[in-house]
Amino acid sequence: MARTTLTETAILVIDDEVSLRNTFSIFLRRAGYETVLAVGSYDEAIEAVSLRNFDLIICDIVLESHSGIDLLKRFRQLRVFCPVVIITGYPHVETASEAVRLGAFDYLSKPVEKEALLKTARLAIQQYRLELEKREAELAGERYRRILETIFKSVTDSIISVDKDLNILKMNQAATALFGTLQSGLEEGGNLAALCLNKDLCRLTENVTDVMKTGLELSDHRRECFPDGVCKVLSICISPLDDGTGEPAGAVLVFRDMSHNVQSQRPGRTQFHKMIGASPVMQNVYMMVENIARVDTTLLITGESGTGKELVVHALHQESLRRNRPLIMVDCASMPENLLESELFGHRKGSFTGAEENRMGRILQADGGTLFLDEIGNVSMNMQLRLLRFLQEKTFYPVGSDKEIRVDVRVVAATNADLKEKVTNGGFREDLYFRLLIIDIRMPPLRVREGDIELLANHFIDHFARRMEKSITGISEQAMGLLLRYQWPGNVRQLEHVIERACILCTGSTISCEHLPEEVSQVSQGDLRGLAEAPLKIEESRVMAGGHPELSDQERQTTMIILAALQKAGGNKAKAARILNIDRSTLYRKMHELHMDIDMFS
Repeated sequence: MARTTLTETAILVIDDEVSLRNTFSIFLRRAGYETVLAVGSYDEAIEAVSLRNFDLIICDIVLESHSGIDLLKRFRQLRVFCPVVIITGYPHVETASEAVRLGAFDYLSKPVEKEALLKTARLAIQQYRLELEKREAELAGERYRRILETIFKSVTDSIISVDKDLNILKMNQAATALFGTLQSGLEEGGNLAALCLNKDLCRLTENVTDVMKTGLELSDHRRECFPDGVCKVLSICISPLDDGTGEPAGAVLVFRDMSHNVQSQRPGRTQFHKMIGASPVMQNVYMMVENIARVDTTLLITGESGTGKELVVHALHQESLRRNRPLIMVDCASMPENLLESELFGHRKGSFTGAEENRMGRILQADGGTLFLDEIGNVSMNMQLRLLRFLQEKTFYPVGSDKEIRVDVRVVAATNADLKEKVTNGGFREDLYFRLLIIDIRMPPLRVREGDIELLANHFIDHFARRMEKSITGISEQAMGLLLRYQWPGNVRQLEHVIERACILCTGSTISCEHLPEEVSQVSQGDLRGLAEAPLKIEESRVMAGGHPELSDQERQTTMIILAALQKAGGNKAKAARILNIDRSTLYRKMHELHMDIDMFS
């Protein structure tokens, strides 16, 4: 916190004698204190402290209808904590004791000498400033501690910190849950030696001791353990805990369950705010948004164009404590530098040609809420510097103004560019990159979102059918197959446009292959046609399991295509799935639906 000058200091003088309060005011102003307010009564004093903050109050012990002691009591009720100096003409031990008990900084006896007044005022203000700085530092430390604790609790990995004697300092919720099943007695305040009761984890104490001795991290150390007779594989990382002295003060252990998790196979959410998707990668995005939203810090969203970064911002804002405040969106890629500067920071009338009136920038519009800076990787180096200063200080100057403005804004940035590569190439400031990268969310491309294409396609069909007032109720299996095999370089946005086009062209109730654009239909059909025409060495009768009814022509064609892919892949199902441009799980599901003998290809 910057040291406050005399001109920035505000002093309130309270005395019912006009001559005394004028004298005190003159003494203080001549000493350099420009903001000195003098009042003559109890009521005027209460009104003054209600309207503004003061750094010092000088008050006579005797007023017309009240005493200075009455004012001290009332100040405490109003939570006025600045120092109060009492002026008294009849100093008594009881009066001084009562004034000090109620928080008075000091008292001066009449007649008050100028030097005594100024010295006491100077000491009182210095002490008050030190207390404010200490309080602000403690609040900042507490805010930082809470952010770390929130992140600590939200991490899905199990984390345990210990001191040199292996006493457990902290365990997050995941660690408490994990060791509730692995080892009873392991809890905060306990000792890591309790692990020795478990023969599978006993050596961990030796590993921790070695890490503290050598200062070298032990990473991805995997151990098996058998709670209830079931094998569980844990990946364990142990790092020395550095307290700044250069010697390890303890260690941090991070456990990750690498074993098969049955719960992860259970169906998750298919929608979260405006995001649609049930794939595991989208479940991770939903979880990240929920965990991060209430941690009020800068956030970076990365991902290819069209993956839905803007939808993440809406979800973050709605999940945050700022949900009832503005969400302001700025597309940094669509504006030249001079226009973007004015758009973000605002400008004053006459600051440049065409600035015919004052303009409030987007940052000020977002005060109390969330500011979204889309395509942050496209801004110039000068704008990067201005943004860095704003992110660090949360203050800014409008264009053409020398008046600093402070705002309370959460900044969320997004980019489809590789910022790390831009930093290496000199196209992006490294300090801004790391300032943005406190927490990041990576949006997955559509091609890795297993099962989401069908979900999204049906969602868009419903949406556009209602908007166009058409009776479209679905999509054919062949057309859906083409959508599933396409790679979607434009991601969800491209899929949305493809479905919108199909709905426009569709005159019946079902979207078919003819309604899809050429880039979707021809590429995929060409791949399938080549496979279908390939000579088969595996007889169909050997592939079909016995006892099933005859296949339709379409099912038989699909079977032949899958057989051709398996033949080309040498029976490797993962490779066959890649040839067909589908997920391996989709291949297994299709083979099951067609009653194909899956085991014969193993």
